[in-house]
Amino acid sequence: MAENSVIIIGSGIGGLECAFILAKHGYKVTVLEKERILGGSLQTFVRKGSDGRSHTFDTGFHYVGGLEPKQPLYPPPQHFNLLEGLPWKKLDEDCIDEVAFVNADGDGVSVYPHASGHRRFAERLAEYFPLNKHELDAYSAVLKKIGDKMFDAFHPDSEMFDLFGKPAYDFVRDTISDQRLRDVVCGATMKMELNADTMPMYVYAQATNSFIDSSWRLGYDNDSKLGGGMLLIDRLVRQVRAMGGTILSGKKVVSVHVSEDGNVSGVETADGEVFTADWVISDVHPAVTMDLVDNCRQVKKVFRNRISGLKNTHGIFTANIILKPESLQYMNKNLFVHHDGVDLWRPDARKTESIMVHFYPPEKGKYADSMDVLSMMDWDMLSEWDGMHSGTRGADYEEIKNRKLNECLDLLEFRLPGIRQCIDKVYTSSPVTWHGYTATPDGSAYGVAKDYHNPLLTFLSPRTPLKNLLLTGQSLNLHGILGVSKTAVITCGFLPGMENLEKDIVGY
Repeated sequence: MAENSVIIIGSGIGGLECAFILAKHGYKVTVLEKERILGGSLQTFVRKGSDGRSHTFDTGFHYVGGLEPKQPLYPPPQHFNLLEGLPWKKLDEDCIDEVAFVNADGDGVSVYPHASGHRRFAERLAEYFPLNKHELDAYSAVLKKIGDKMFDAFHPDSEMFDLFGKPAYDFVRDTISDQRLRDVVCGATMKMELNADTMPMYVYAQATNSFIDSSWRLGYDNDSKLGGGMLLIDRLVRQVRAMGGTILSGKKVVSVHVSEDGNVSGVETADGEVFTADWVISDVHPAVTMDLVDNCRQVKKVFRNRISGLKNTHGIFTANIILKPESLQYMNKNLFVHHDGVDLWRPDARKTESIMVHFYPPEKGKYADSMDVLSMMDWDMLSEWDGMHSGTRGADYEEIKNRKLNECLDLLEFRLPGIRQCIDKVYTSSPVTWHGYTATPDGSAYGVAKDYHNPLLTFLSPRTPLKNLLLTGQSLNLHGILGVSKTAVITCGFLPGMENLEKDIVGY
């Protein structure tokens, strides 16, 4: 390989953004993806309804926040050319997320809106909680202050450092006095795993703030015949290849070879091919990455154990639903439905206490064609089927998924009565499915769980004990497109001559 060459393991958005940055700066880039389809958790797939029509579903992408100028997520996608010309759909500014609680007596739901824009967010909820208006203003102001400093974390001051070691739960509890209002402001779950005992203020504030700034979905592009997250992957792939980069699918890396001097000497794929480069960046889970690395004196057993012992966030059950024609109007918002009394900050992934509903923008008209229903799901309920291919896991596995599906639909019926009569076909997936796609341990949806008690342990550096092996992806700093994009910039900044990379991308 040429001087200043890089191998990137994995073609998720983090790996492809690293490839874009480095190819743009003259590096010779090779991306190796184990699956036939590129994109990792942003890949899409097609399922057919009873009428034979095809419907595109996302694997892990549903909506993003902060895409307007001067908002947190705007600089990276602008730099990567992921804004112009794509069918971005802004969610209803008066209600981007609807949070609903099934009444204790089961006779209906109490519904609350999350509006777009910090002032409007507080104003709308104050209509339901007028005595707490000042608390909502204070809550929103803190989120905005932290969110506006998103990229200051390249060079964090003492205030930003403190956020890694502060509990998010204490902030919510101390800022909002009314318990129902606390549940409402935290009720747009599935952005993150709420945990009263571990979640740092930094993670909660960044993940929540960007969606309040503005929220967006990706529709379907008739020219490319692609939709959702695959539009981002396709554009990145095209741009990297146009800059001379090589992207190969069906190339599963099975070993990372290390020379005596402590450098990675090459990576080997399942078909026996060896690729060499000056640098290797891994976009797969850190524990999976270290399992690939040869035994060597540079990577101590204590380091391997530390990485493999990190706690991961929960997995997700997803029902991809094709709707009967003109049976349900499209909603330009997300629905979050909870059983009354659920403890959002101490979730039990063995139960179905909360769901998220995401609607795909219809190609035309006012009726929804398809939607997703998501709920957290415990890995241990399904782990015995790990390693089996889809379609071969048997009747017991399907029964568990069907039971979970019905629990989700039972909950949704309170918000959308008669929803079962609107359904044409349902396709389900579990954390085991997710593990098969991404190789993430336990089918974790958000990677390594961050812990405010141990920020130095759970907020990982891209550096590894090997001089030329770097990490990237959602397990390092922050999950989601916001966190992964930021981490890609940080990772590439460790390569020679890339010290001022953030100025090129963020603009300051």
